[in-house]
Amino acid sequence: MTEPETPAEKPGKSPDNPYPVRSVSMLVKDWIDRLGTVWVEGQIAQMTVRPNSSTAWITLRDPSADMSLQITCPRDLVHNAPVKLAEGTRVIMHGRPSFFVGRGSFSLRVNQIRAVGIGELLARIDRLRRLLDAEGLFDPRLKRPIPFLPGTIGLITGRASHAESDVVSVATSRWPAVRFEIRNPVVQGPNTVPQVVAALRELDADPDVDVIVVARGGGSFEDLLPFSDETLCREIGKCVTPVVTAIGHEPDNPLCDLVADVRAATPTDAAKRVVPDAAAEQLLVGELRERSARALRNWVRREQHAIIQLRSRPVLAQPLAAIDARGEEIHRSLTAARRDVTRLIAVETERIGHMSARLTTLGPAATLARGYAVVQTVPVEGPAAVLRSIGDAPASTRLRIRVADGAITATSEGEDEAH
Repeated sequence: MTEPETPAEKPGKSPDNPYPVRSVSMLVKDWIDRLGTVWVEGQIAQMTVRPNSSTAWITLRDPSADMSLQITCPRDLVHNAPVKLAEGTRVIMHGRPSFFVGRGSFSLRVNQIRAVGIGELLARIDRLRRLLDAEGLFDPRLKRPIPFLPGTIGLITGRASHAESDVVSVATSRWPAVRFEIRNPVVQGPNTVPQVVAALRELDADPDVDVIVVARGGGSFEDLLPFSDETLCREIGKCVTPVVTAIGHEPDNPLCDLVADVRAATPTDAAKRVVPDAAAEQLLVGELRERSARALRNWVRREQHAIIQLRSRPVLAQPLAAIDARGEEIHRSLTAARRDVTRLIAVETERIGHMSARLTTLGPAATLARGYAVVQTVPVEGPAAVLRSIGDAPASTRLRIRVADGAITATSEGEDEAH
């Protein structure tokens, strides 16, 4: 019995049935050919035009990203371009993507080249400015303060440029002890943005760098275009270290100036902003010392005058005067109190004497002394009782008669009829 045949696997889907190189190249070419023609904009990063070749090779770079595209075009198209093509020129190209199967390389075969006008560039910069402003990158509240005396200044500028010489010489003359960490990227052309961004990141990560200065001398509008690049502006906004920009001259105003913490008019102005003048600071210190000494002397005089006034007051000149006055007042009060108490005692003593005399006069002893007697019946049992009626003392009743100097006993003989 024969085994059933397995269906054949599609080419390129397993290691047993791979595609040959030519097939893959042709498939890729077919896919790319389906894209049709496209318009693309970029910045010329490199251009090669050989005298003995009819083809020109151009590397077109995206100014806002680290990406590039290989361009091929007829040599005459480069020579007849509406603007002189050179590294850094922004152009718009029309062409068809193509894949060269022999070398396995991709390029854009261009048949038209147009220049990007100044008006269009200005419009794009204005749109980017509004976008960054809406995101808050220009907000003054986000600006970081510049340190008063930076120990190390990070300087990003062109190699051996006037901007570097101006910043270093002016800063050193103002404060000789200042130190620099200098990075020299290209400041013109298609490689400006990636190199300046790399220098920014390196200096921002250095803990010894206190402030970063990005300086470039004057130039044409196209020369300063990289400093209005979105990638560079956002990188400045992300820096932790304060950033000072000095791009071009006073009228120039690239977008990175709006994002930076401080915008200087020129590289010389940037050096003056980040480094104090030692002579001026020394003069200021002298003035402050004189002002502080004068203020201290005035304060001492004011305090002395206040102390003299306090000491001249009666409470401090004669601190016991108030106590003496109060002592005299207390003495007078005590004298008056004693006088009043003595008078009250005398009055009360006299009143008590009168009352005692009246009580003595009205008492039974005084009555007896005048010849009167108190007669009491003395029963056999029970207490004695005062005789108040003749009926209470019948005959043979024992009587007790009390006189002034004593008492005697007697017996009643009954009622006196003669009476």
